[in-house]
Amino acid sequence: MVFGFLKRNKVSQDPHPVEIRTATGGSPKTIEVKPKESILQAALAAGIPFPHSCRVGSCLSCRCKLVEGDVKQLTDTSYVLSEEELREGYILACQAQPRSAVVVEVSELEDDMEMVQEKVIDGTIAKTEALTHDIIAVTIQLEQPMQYTAGQYADVSVPGVIEEARSYSFAEPPLPGGNSQVTFHIRHVPGGVLTDWIHAEDRIGTAVKVDGPLGTFHLKASRKPMLCIAGGSGMAPLKAILEHAATQNCTREVVYLYGARTQKDVYCEKEMTAIRNRWSGKFEFIPVLSEEPEDSDWQGPRGMVTDFVGQQDFDVAEASAYMCGPPPMIDAAMKVLEDKGMPESEIHYDKFLDKSHEHG
Repeated sequence: MVFGFLKRNKVSQDPHPVEIRTATGGSPKTIEVKPKESILQAALAAGIPFPHSCRVGSCLSCRCKLVEGDVKQLTDTSYVLSEEELREGYILACQAQPRSAVVVEVSELEDDMEMVQEKVIDGTIAKTEALTHDIIAVTIQLEQPMQYTAGQYADVSVPGVIEEARSYSFAEPPLPGGNSQVTFHIRHVPGGVLTDWIHAEDRIGTAVKVDGPLGTFHLKASRKPMLCIAGGSGMAPLKAILEHAATQNCTREVVYLYGARTQKDVYCEKEMTAIRNRWSGKFEFIPVLSEEPEDSDWQGPRGMVTDFVGQQDFDVAEASAYMCGPPPMIDAAMKVLEDKGMPESEIHYDKFLDKSHEHG
């Protein structure tokens, strides 16, 4: 009886097949998932462009439906998935380890995106520049070029100082053959180990490690108008996306709403002007201030950035949205966009997680 009990509860060391289907149709893809490996890890290792961002079960980018089989969820997903989603069998691929043969369905795969193999590259902090009172640009000289797509991010660690990596989006557009220097916008989050360290003093010359590229946030091919929404250092990936699109003679109409507290929190205005000057279509950059003193000289919009969704010349229901920043802002904007008729498939986002809500 004892031996039978042990046998029945022995964890299988064999890989499990996982079939990945898409809601939009197309041929399914099958992968083998090793023991203690998540569905997302196995998919990315196989070169499948499975949607993802944070990889820690917070952003919902890797949400998919469990059609057949059984999985072990590494974390409690009830705080991010709704009761209805849980009843319908939705799981997070980054937190799901198969216990049997499994079939999952994802809304779509990022087939239009070139997946570059993730790798860790040594580098040195070459330059820092204050962008606002709490955001600095950190430029890292890499020992070898890193290829990435505008909108992706990397994990940064400091050997011997900060071993647990923090995630930051690439702030500059990619170059042919890869970038020998990469730049990140790092906002100071009190209590954040890396942000406290990098903002404390001059760190030029410090050795770091950059692990990337990561994530599947990117500009999708379309002619639809674009509504961009960002807050804080969420500026970085959208800046990279728009700068790269400008070099490709993009003709899509763009309205970029940037949410900030006060004028001192607004940055990259010169860069936005440069993009507008070379943009082939209509381009508007509109800062929206939520805490600007009433007696200031600010003449622009005041309030929450979501208050101004739908005030564009184009029909939101016929547009695409690209959003980066704190989760509460993105969640609020998603609700407004959905209420105004924008299909879920046209809403693209990257939630920046930090100690206050670690990707930022």
